[in-house]
Amino acid sequence: MRVCLASTSPARLMLLRQAGIEPLILSPGVDEDAVGATAEAERGAPLTPEELVLLLARAKAADVVGRLAAQHPDFDGIVIGGDSMFAMDGRVYGKPYTAEAARERWERMRGATGVLHSGHSVFRVRPDAAPVEAARVAEASVTFASDVTDAEIDAYVASGEPLLVAGAFTVDSLGGAFITRVEGDPSTVVGMSLSTLRSLAIELGVTWTELWTSH
Repeated sequence: MRVCLASTSPARLMLLRQAGIEPLILSPGVDEDAVGATAEAERGAPLTPEELVLLLARAKAADVVGRLAAQHPDFDGIVIGGDSMFAMDGRVYGKPYTAEAARERWERMRGATGVLHSGHSVFRVRPDAAPVEAARVAEASVTFASDVTDAEIDAYVASGEPLLVAGAFTVDSLGGAFITRVEGDPSTVVGMSLSTLRSLAIELGVTWTELWTSH
């Protein structure tokens, strides 16, 4: 049973490898801002964080599924798509991209608690059948240390790590020392909830251990 990861996220790849899975990697060709804007325009109102991460996860997975038949016609397995966003005090935070934005966020997050929303879309793909999808959102709350100093924030931002991750933090690398509590599946904060992926695979008739490629 093969696994295709519809993402170029190093954190998501690391999670799967740590779980004994070596996936095929295909980058989804999805304009995330355009997908979200279109959905909000059609509704006439903003999407909730849960709705947005699920929408984007499904769009990414579907895009890759649509290309698999041509690129890998014998593919028999599952395709995984994901998206994450961090919400705190009624605001949604994606990737900060700039040092200034990352520093401002850390000044707000210091001593606070927010929720990491992670959308998951899994497709069962076979050469001789139409793809079938199961999708779900997982959430985990994250509490940040109240005594993080300005100098520590400056050093963390200067490392470059928080600039390209949802919420401007990691729990499994340099940012982990500044986090005091995680409630929920810890892997959700890394990039994908492994327990959620297992549950979705089961819905699609796939046993998680079938996906192991290393032990």
